[in-house]
Amino acid sequence: MNQVPKRSDVPAEHRWNLEDLFPNQQAWDQEHQEVKDALKDIGRFHGKLNDPAAIKQCFELEDKISQHTERLYVYANMKHHEDMADPTYQALSDKSKKLSVEAGEATSFISPEILSLSDDQLHKLVNDPQLAFYKRTLEELIREKQHVLSKAEEALLAQVGNLSQAPSTIYGMINNADIKFPKVKNEKGEEVELTHGRYIQFLESRNRDVRKQAFEAMYGTYAKQKNTIGSTLAANVTKNIFYSKVRKYPSTLEMSLFGDNIKKEVYTNLIDTIHESLPLMHRYMELRRKLMKVDKLHMYDLFAPLVEEYDLEVTYEEAKKTVKESLKPLGEEYLKTLQGGFEGGWIDIYENEGKRNGAYSWGAFGTHPYVLLNHKDNLNSMFTLTHEMGHALHSYLSDASQPYRYAQYTIFLAEVASTLNEALLMDYLLKKSTDKKEKMYLLTYYMDQFRTTVFRQTMFAEFEKIIHEKAEQGETLTPQLLSQIYYDLNVQYYGKDMAVDQDIEMEWARIPHFYNSFYVYKYATGFSAATSFAKQILDEGQPAVDRYLGFLKSGGSDYSINILKKAGVDMSTPEPIKQAMSVFKELLEQMEALAK
Repeated sequence: MNQVPKRSDVPAEHRWNLEDLFPNQQAWDQEHQEVKDALKDIGRFHGKLNDPAAIKQCFELEDKISQHTERLYVYANMKHHEDMADPTYQALSDKSKKLSVEAGEATSFISPEILSLSDDQLHKLVNDPQLAFYKRTLEELIREKQHVLSKAEEALLAQVGNLSQAPSTIYGMINNADIKFPKVKNEKGEEVELTHGRYIQFLESRNRDVRKQAFEAMYGTYAKQKNTIGSTLAANVTKNIFYSKVRKYPSTLEMSLFGDNIKKEVYTNLIDTIHESLPLMHRYMELRRKLMKVDKLHMYDLFAPLVEEYDLEVTYEEAKKTVKESLKPLGEEYLKTLQGGFEGGWIDIYENEGKRNGAYSWGAFGTHPYVLLNHKDNLNSMFTLTHEMGHALHSYLSDASQPYRYAQYTIFLAEVASTLNEALLMDYLLKKSTDKKEKMYLLTYYMDQFRTTVFRQTMFAEFEKIIHEKAEQGETLTPQLLSQIYYDLNVQYYGKDMAVDQDIEMEWARIPHFYNSFYVYKYATGFSAATSFAKQILDEGQPAVDRYLGFLKSGGSDYSINILKKAGVDMSTPEPIKQAMSVFKELLEQMEALAK
């Protein structure tokens, strides 16, 4: 094994260039002081936000505070991520977090004060020429007004806020700290303690006994905690119902979608369209069974490799070249920006001692985005590179085209650009591949992304919808009921021909996303929108590219659904999900042909 280098030994060309954010510590300290002064200054608008000129000045100062606080925060935390053990940047990271909290508190009076105005006054402000730039902000405040309560009620709800975190906090403690899994035997027959991290590794084992044992140990452990975890999930649902009633929403689902201004149909279309496509999923399960040469496919066989070990070695330099080739359909402007990112100090490439693991794209308005990688010379890392550069270019183009207030895109849109890049890379690799084994490996990789990101997340979304509706109708969510609903969904999604092991009924207990309710559907819609874009770009060429670049430049200048619609993906209809499913069908047919 190569020794992992210390941060100080990493050559400059492998590091990101954070000096583009702040040339030195002194510049950071100076900006920190400027924000502190501005926070004192914003207080002078208290009680004055009924006058257009005062509102305009207040918003301008709020933007300045927000933009600089973000820059300070991003820099401090990215320095911290270079080496998490370095105490200097641990302290700087803490300092930036404190400042963010202070900024939040200092500006928290703005929205409630404007919302305390009468409807008539608000509508006058929306149409006031002095506030033309802030029209969207004011319209958004008016949209929210119907769900904002009186000052005294809001103060009371703010105090309840700490209590409402309890289900999630308690679940986190059970799931991360208290739950202990037994030891299971690995492929070498050694006893190893099962952990969350090792579970997927066990499920990817070629040895079926290892997979089965890990699967049974995992869910057997959760089954022992089912009453406690069932109570935390039920309490979380009760909390959601409380807020939806108090804030006068028709349902918990509609409350969750309100922030992004998304209609309930987007959620239900997703579930209905995936239901129509379940025969394709069942066909994929049958193909998986054949390729694995087993009588019955079990739940613990879903992550097992279908191709004998296929090692595709891809160096970072090769990965860059391949990614660039695969993104040629997006045109010159996109490629030029991409190349600028590769050469311009955006990327921190390799692992070093103490560096944060994983990968992300991040940055602050006013400078280019940054990408943290821990590149290994394999296929997965190449996909990570194109994925994170997709995020980075989305941010770069939005920031370049939009003012600060409207540059930030929503979570609903966040995964579209990154997943589109993956789709184009996959299309390129599949067209180029002549090796049957390589092709099968790539197809499996892509099919499993569809399975886990579209089908599985939609199943999760449907589970959340069912349990909230049952609770809203007054049913008690017992662990038995939760398990029954969850088991039935697995049978529906994976098909009757599969051996849907009874143990899977406890899987709801290990999904932390259920405490961030009605969130997971965004993975499935984002993946579907990206697949639809990729299909349009590959089929239509330039007109589709132009629409897509328009999407990348839109930031948060309109509601997410409208931004996608303008670019040619209408998520208020089932169409994009159907397009994604047609791609899934094509891939499945290619796999079936190769398997003959």
